[in-house]
Amino acid sequence: MTSLTLAYPDSTIHEATAATIIRVLEANDIEPEIITGPKQALADLLKKQEIDIYVAAWLPEDDSDLLTPGITKLGKLFHPETCCCISDENSALTSLSELAQAGQDVQRVIVTPQSLATRMEAVVNAYSLADAGFKLDVLPDEEALAKLNAAISAPTPSIMPLFQPCFLFHQGGMRILNDPKKAMGEGQEATLLLREGLRDELETDVLDELDELMLSAKIISAMDYAMRVEGMTADEAAEAWQRGKLLPR
Repeated sequence: MTSLTLAYPDSTIHEATAATIIRVLEANDIEPEIITGPKQALADLLKKQEIDIYVAAWLPEDDSDLLTPGITKLGKLFHPETCCCISDENSALTSLSELAQAGQDVQRVIVTPQSLATRMEAVVNAYSLADAGFKLDVLPDEEALAKLNAAISAPTPSIMPLFQPCFLFHQGGMRILNDPKKAMGEGQEATLLLREGLRDELETDVLDELDELMLSAKIISAMDYAMRVEGMTADEAAEAWQRGKLLPR
């Protein structure tokens, strides 16, 4: 096989992940045709076998609907998770269970990415945050990320609901709060999805390389930062990681 179709949702996190896969394919003389777009549109193409490789399903929660008959999983790339942070890495707060008693030294409006709205509603209920005056301000993901980024330098700490990986974790300046009630959900696993029959069509060496590729949320966060803040392309960020120039040794 010398060509195939690779698809990923239209986000920098998925673009960064895909860039590492593309480099493996190109090193094995496979030229991928790239498709990006909304996740639902890509899911339809995957079901119709018009996509060879989907990068990357977050399982078991976010993308379980992509696991239709014939689709196979390959690899364990990294472990995405959702978490609440506080925008002060030196804060005395360590847990969401302490938040309701935090007093007025924490912003009561929690800017929330749309993709995390359901999880944050569960957090508010689990930790009785509404009774303590907290409320959610749900915004489109990119708009929310911009506001959360600005919150890190604000004088009053804010609660920051985030997916990890995300460029903000590489940037630093915040602390992850423990979630003893698991209101944000369990950790997940990012994996490739192959269309029906593709595993038998690819050479064993390619399958083994993709299956054994080990990334991490830390790596993808650093790539996301390189793309968003330092102006690198996804391919440049992937190359910088491979050469050991993206993360401190």
